[in-house]
Amino acid sequence: MNFIFISPNFPVRYFKWVEALRDHGVNVLGIGDSPYYEIHDRLKAALREYYFVGDMSNYDNMRRAVAYFQSKYGHIDFIESNNEWWLTMDARLRKDFGVTSGFLPEQMDGIKAKSAMKEFFKKGGAKTMRYTLVDGRQDEEKVKKFVSEVGYPVFVKPNVGVGASDSYAIHNEAELETFLDRKLVETYIMEELIEGYIVSYDGLVNEEGDVVFSTADHFPTPIDKLVAEQADVIYYDNPFSLPFEDMDGEAFEKLGRNVIKAFGIKKRPFHVEFFVLEKDKPGLGKKGEVLGLECNMRSPGGYTPDLMNFGNSISIYQMYADIICYNENRQRLDLEKFYAFAVSRRKAATYVHSEEEILTKYHNCLNMHGRYPAHIAHEMGDFYYYAKFKTLEEGKEFASFVTERVK
Repeated sequence: MNFIFISPNFPVRYFKWVEALRDHGVNVLGIGDSPYYEIHDRLKAALREYYFVGDMSNYDNMRRAVAYFQSKYGHIDFIESNNEWWLTMDARLRKDFGVTSGFLPEQMDGIKAKSAMKEFFKKGGAKTMRYTLVDGRQDEEKVKKFVSEVGYPVFVKPNVGVGASDSYAIHNEAELETFLDRKLVETYIMEELIEGYIVSYDGLVNEEGDVVFSTADHFPTPIDKLVAEQADVIYYDNPFSLPFEDMDGEAFEKLGRNVIKAFGIKKRPFHVEFFVLEKDKPGLGKKGEVLGLECNMRSPGGYTPDLMNFGNSISIYQMYADIICYNENRQRLDLEKFYAFAVSRRKAATYVHSEEEILTKYHNCLNMHGRYPAHIAHEMGDFYYYAKFKTLEEGKEFASFVTERVK
């Protein structure tokens, strides 16, 4: 089996996906924008061959790379990046080279455009926030009518975009006018802003679109607030076999499965974000209701796959390779489960407890710690600490200990 992995060098921990595929006997071929000497040694060891493309946004460059691999190794079975930036590129390459696994270009709107996602959420039984699309001042009348219906604040972000880039709240008419005066280079989606927090439904599906593994990750503080206030990041993995403090875990798992089925994805990881209302929102829902936010038909970003591993006592990487090769999970799912916490600190802040104190106090619980790469530090913080606990209370105590700042 020939598997082309697009951008296996970014994020750096993606070598784990490649290693798992190699361990299953897959011939993994990499195309990336880092020179070979810069990529991780473990990635070098796991790849059959690596093709350097300086500008991966240039389709002709990417097409030449795939053509080279096809001429040397034969038919390509999979082209995947597992990276939001390259999903559209993956789809174009699949179509051009007759690769039938994965999405094709004509299917991409449903998994890239936030407005299109809403229809799939609804089909799966999930409510979504009300919205309108904005291209600039020409939509002023439509926008003001929408604001009059849902009220301030509203939230704007690119309709097709990644992460928290250029996403923010608009609180009054003056801020709305400023937004409308901007020259937008792409369509924005404007949604009613609600008070709540994100819980994601993460896992893997097989060829039939059935969920073979799932877990829930809780993000108590919205990412835009973390970025704006440069706050410490705290989030945690809550396996479905453990109690949920804030919601009905069984009902959430059922909703997640229905939504995934509605999207119709096959043989891939997923990261689907839901919003839990913290107070009633007239015209939308009651406190505690779960709303569909957006989907990412790839694994969660950063180091979250490792957090899922710690919480569920699995290897999501090996499980993914199982699905690719055998269309079934061959990993044990009956091992002990934990509440796994990811907590970070910022280099600009001063904390009550030193890192040495953290490592000493929690040495039996810590799974890994270190420093995030610069490209995600602005959103995620600088220094990270991942640990797992038998109770949610212990995890919260750990998070408080790590993030307590000097006043």
